[in-house]
Amino acid sequence: MDAISSLSELLAEQKPSSFVEIPGALGQTFGQSTIAATLPMSKLFSIYEVDLEVQRAIIPRNLSKLIDYVNLYLEDRQPIYFPGIIFSARGAGHYDEEHHVLRLQPIEKLYVVDGQHRLAAFQRIMETLQSQMARAKDRREYDKMEEITEKLRRLYAFPISTMTYLDINARQERQLFSDINKLPRKIGGNLAVLRDQRRFYHVAATELATKAPAMQTLTVDMYSERGKSPEYLFSYHLLIEILVALFEGRMKSAARNNGYQFDDKDLQEHVVLAGAYFNGLLNYLSAPTKGELVWSENIQIALALFIHEEATKTGKFNRYALEHALKILPHMNWNGIYVGDEKDRLPRRTRIMKAYQHIKNFYQEKNVFLISDKEDVG
Repeated sequence: MDAISSLSELLAEQKPSSFVEIPGALGQTFGQSTIAATLPMSKLFSIYEVDLEVQRAIIPRNLSKLIDYVNLYLEDRQPIYFPGIIFSARGAGHYDEEHHVLRLQPIEKLYVVDGQHRLAAFQRIMETLQSQMARAKDRREYDKMEEITEKLRRLYAFPISTMTYLDINARQERQLFSDINKLPRKIGGNLAVLRDQRRFYHVAATELATKAPAMQTLTVDMYSERGKSPEYLFSYHLLIEILVALFEGRMKSAARNNGYQFDDKDLQEHVVLAGAYFNGLLNYLSAPTKGELVWSENIQIALALFIHEEATKTGKFNRYALEHALKILPHMNWNGIYVGDEKDRLPRRTRIMKAYQHIKNFYQEKNVFLISDKEDVG
């Protein structure tokens, strides 16, 4: 008897069973055999697996944000979009070249390379809806059962684009996962159109960058989700971080008001205030220059945190207090914030908070002497 060399061959020796079919044309990506397909979530639920040696642990904050996004589709019936999910078959299944399908035995799985949080969000919502359905059934809440059934039906039918690598190993999966998550992501034209279907500060950043005169001088790379091209001073992500710091006094990861549902009047008020803030930076700081410490990411976030604290001392964001606090900026010694190689050696959050504390201390000690009443009236 010939030796069995793969799980697929072993399964083929067993009694015939139903296959899971993934339709798609066989192609080559980075020299590897791949299949691109669009599958409903109902099929994906049954065939994907997560290898924790390849994937990082689920980040609850990221998962929560994705669940909120999917609920736009289920609760508000808004169209939503997700980038494609990448899988690795690890040699499982058999590709039928005549019918252009990859056939998997029920025991065979596709391993997630990129998209773990997206799949987990759909999985969590499915489990929640199923629990709600069981409770509604026990209580004979038939109207609620119909509503939940309709949501489940739409959830199961939701289409997801996928790409499956057929023969890469776990080491190659780890490398691919690392490359995908480290490289800056350029946003295509179709995704740029969808930017208004984003969270509050993301939409505010887009409005600000495209309409505020100050941002024409500061320059923001609106076409990279992460990082920025060399010709730009600010990245899109940094602008969002600054807005969260300015209006909430928080780091972006802890933002509370960054939801999908918001009032347009509130949005425009924030954009106007942010425009005034950046105008103040241009008035009181040296000309925006790449490599200048005061225009670095850490100092800019620290400045926004400091201005938030001064502008909200009355309980509400006060534009007059913002403009008053900005007048301390020309007197600051920015090169005195970090000692030695601290600006490169310290963790990012530590650098930000060190700069924030330096600015705050200087303001508390010197503002009475350096900001005159005459200057304030002007």
